[in-house]
Amino acid sequence: MITADVILNLLIFLVTLVLVVCVFRKDGAWVPERGKSAFRFYTCQSNALCAATALLTAAARLAGDLPLWVWTLKYIGTAAVTVTMLTVFLFLAPSVGKDWYDVLLKGPYNLFMHLLTPLAALVSFCLFERRGMSFPQCLWGLAPVACYGPLYLYKILYAPEGKRWDDFYGFNKGGKWPVSFTGMLIGTLLICLALMALQNL
Repeated sequence: MITADVILNLLIFLVTLVLVVCVFRKDGAWVPERGKSAFRFYTCQSNALCAATALLTAAARLAGDLPLWVWTLKYIGTAAVTVTMLTVFLFLAPSVGKDWYDVLLKGPYNLFMHLLTPLAALVSFCLFERRGMSFPQCLWGLAPVACYGPLYLYKILYAPEGKRWDDFYGFNKGGKWPVSFTGMLIGTLLICLALMALQNL
């Protein structure tokens, strides 16, 4: 049966797919390097993960059930994009200053990746996919940040010179990487606890 949850999850997947395809194109041509560059960012990675889990969730719903493993993956994807959204508003926007809207939300890519898709994921997961969550299950939501953090550190500090990333998030400003990473993990844990609370209402 096509329910509101199925429609919402399919929209998350389709919109993200279109936006990701668009970053691989420029002036009507396929430009793999442009897409590869976009996938350096946690924003792109987290939204792609959420879109994949949304597709799995829609398929499971259409098949008549939502297995625990699919629900867990959807939770991980939802937690990941929630981190993206809150990082944009609580960390990046203040650092950008008065032009934060033009930098972080202007255009379809930024608007959906930074705000609308995370909100859609939260609505679908917390409203239509509630089933209760234990604390051990809650910790799965830390996985995306726990994986991305060491990758980011390697790419900005230890990768070969030609393959390094700029510190575009500023997490190593002043050599304070340990503080930044610890802060991100703590912030993500708080998000996960909030999602657990919403699941257990």
